[in-house]
Amino acid sequence: MDAVIEVDGLRKTYGTTVAVDDLSFSVGRGEIFGILGPNGAGKTTTVESLAGLRRPDRGRVRVLGLDPQAQGRELRQRIGLQLQQAALPERIRVREAVELFASFYRRPLDGTELLERWGLADKGNAAFASLSGGQRQRLFIALALVGDPELVILDELTAGLDPQARRVTWELVAAIRAAGTTVVLVTHLMDEAERLCDRVAIIDEGRIVAQGTPAELIRPLATGAQVRFSATNEFDAAWMEGVAGVTRVVREDEQIVVHGSGPLLARVATALAEREVPLADLRAEQHTLEDVFLAVTGRRLRD
Repeated sequence: MDAVIEVDGLRKTYGTTVAVDDLSFSVGRGEIFGILGPNGAGKTTTVESLAGLRRPDRGRVRVLGLDPQAQGRELRQRIGLQLQQAALPERIRVREAVELFASFYRRPLDGTELLERWGLADKGNAAFASLSGGQRQRLFIALALVGDPELVILDELTAGLDPQARRVTWELVAAIRAAGTTVVLVTHLMDEAERLCDRVAIIDEGRIVAQGTPAELIRPLATGAQVRFSATNEFDAAWMEGVAGVTRVVREDEQIVVHGSGPLLARVATALAEREVPLADLRAEQHTLEDVFLAVTGRRLRD
């Protein structure tokens, strides 16, 4: 697969703060590639370096065969970019925004067709301030695509959206790739990456701690089992570590997560019944990318 992005030994600091430290990865043409990690991990600094908006302290970066620093103007004609802090003037109309962004490119797409494709045809005369969160995100995608890019970078695209709007946005991202555009998706939402991405790089404290397809990263955990149930704050789950097959018990707010092996669901259910603990939402769960993050960093994603 052709490499659209090649990063080797990327490092960027701000004073004494190391934002990214010795990052190396590549992105193949036609992929949805996820850059994942908690807030402050260095994700945005990484993509800003890819777009030529940040000058790395060290390392080699090539995007579509171009140096983002030396050939940034040419590169930005071939990529689309939606940054985490994207915003528009409240009074600008949707059609005006598309026409403005189209003027930046030598061969832009037709704005009317673009608005139609992204479900905004009836919002052409609407002010940006009047749009819902989901409509704003669709507009930002349209603006990132107006130059007909070979590569589009989407940074925290679904932050702040409700679950329904998030899922609609996921379908739109999949449609971008289906049209032949390579996508770099930057997110701290592991379920989003697991749903959309062909490959991912998980970043923590400026370093890549895991890289591969979601299935490859989850597979080493598949030998274990995981059971979850609801419990009151007064419930002390420490005793459950003595149940046969249990290796670890974790509280997540009002949920208890039991890790182990063997017929774990049956053993946990039996142990709770013997102690006359009411069973609520008891269920077996599959391992996820967030479990991978915990395994490689030793902490929860939200810490």
